[in-house]
Amino acid sequence: MRLTVVGNPDNRRVMLFRRAVRDAGLPDPAVLPWAQVLTGAAPPAGDALVRVDSPGEDPEVDRLLRGAAIPARHGELVGLADTYTGLVAGMGRVAAGGATLLNHPDDVAALCDKRRCHALLSAAGVPVPAALPPVGDYPQLRAAMAAAGWHRVFVKPAHGSSAAGVIALAVGPRRVQAVTTIETTPDGLFNSLRLRRYDDEATVAALVDRLAPEGLHVERWLPKAGLADRVVDLRVVVVAGRPSHAVVRAARGPLTNLHLGNARGDLGALRTAAGPAAWSAAMETCERAAACFPRSLHVGVDLMFLVGWRRHAVAEVNAFGDLLPGVLADGRDTYAEQVHALTSGRWDRWRATAAALPTPAAPSRCGPAAGQPHAAPGRPAATQREAVGCAP
Repeated sequence: MRLTVVGNPDNRRVMLFRRAVRDAGLPDPAVLPWAQVLTGAAPPAGDALVRVDSPGEDPEVDRLLRGAAIPARHGELVGLADTYTGLVAGMGRVAAGGATLLNHPDDVAALCDKRRCHALLSAAGVPVPAALPPVGDYPQLRAAMAAAGWHRVFVKPAHGSSAAGVIALAVGPRRVQAVTTIETTPDGLFNSLRLRRYDDEATVAALVDRLAPEGLHVERWLPKAGLADRVVDLRVVVVAGRPSHAVVRAARGPLTNLHLGNARGDLGALRTAAGPAAWSAAMETCERAAACFPRSLHVGVDLMFLVGWRRHAVAEVNAFGDLLPGVLADGRDTYAEQVHALTSGRWDRWRATAAALPTPAAPSRCGPAAGQPHAAPGRPAATQREAVGCAP
């Protein structure tokens, strides 16, 4: 087996995957830089097995994806829709040589559009927050919220990631409040690493109006369960159809992303609070979410238990959501788990289910496995150190 990685060569994602491949006794993967893909490099050959990694964290690659003349300023929220268009085109270039991709271009295109992803999950019966119809500006947002009878929503850029540009919006009879990482300047919006609160409606309206041309996805704000004095949710990595690794994200505010200064929570305590039945049901939901994208070796599912622990919902599914440093299951990190799925034949069995499935562009159904657990009985639980241990 000879692997190729499309990515930014010095990025830790690429380095961690390469290490997992070498540790499995396989040849070091070839690396095709995203910058070369976007400037006309030949795609991998038809006999290649290709992992496409995130193009993020590289200013020049971001510039190329957006088709811009100059790089964005640090943290600048600009050209999100153009970045998505560039990513889809880049995935097409990678696939043009006929190689087998470990994350199919159609899957990535759907996963990186929150509106399409939400529609696919909803059509498959995966529990997700209700969403508003498309809105183009702040007045339309307020009108749609009023029509739905909602007072709290998450306003998300359709093509954003890592909470960049997300606004947690609460509307009361006399005031509004927005919690977001967005920092405003006269000539741009910037994604900071700390939460900001805005309670001046004119400022909030301006934020929404400046993001709206990039495309918005607006979901109902569901009340998350809490542990101790923090609200919690989970990032669950599903590899070849099986939930394998999870991290609890604990926060005092509505945005739980760990890079915003939030903490990893206690997975054992969360499982105890949820109870075996609710935990099993949540992991089955993660399987069903992944079943919507069976031509992708892995997805990262953001799952939240709601207050009372009896219900849960999928907030997002991420195409490049496998970076969970230090989290082991059965002695393997997320990258080693993917290599194991490749070498054990589990990926081939998972991929074989895709032959009879529609593409993600047709959200009528996500495949025969949607709604059916993939777990077989009798597998030992994963080893400790934040392992999920819920499916084979």
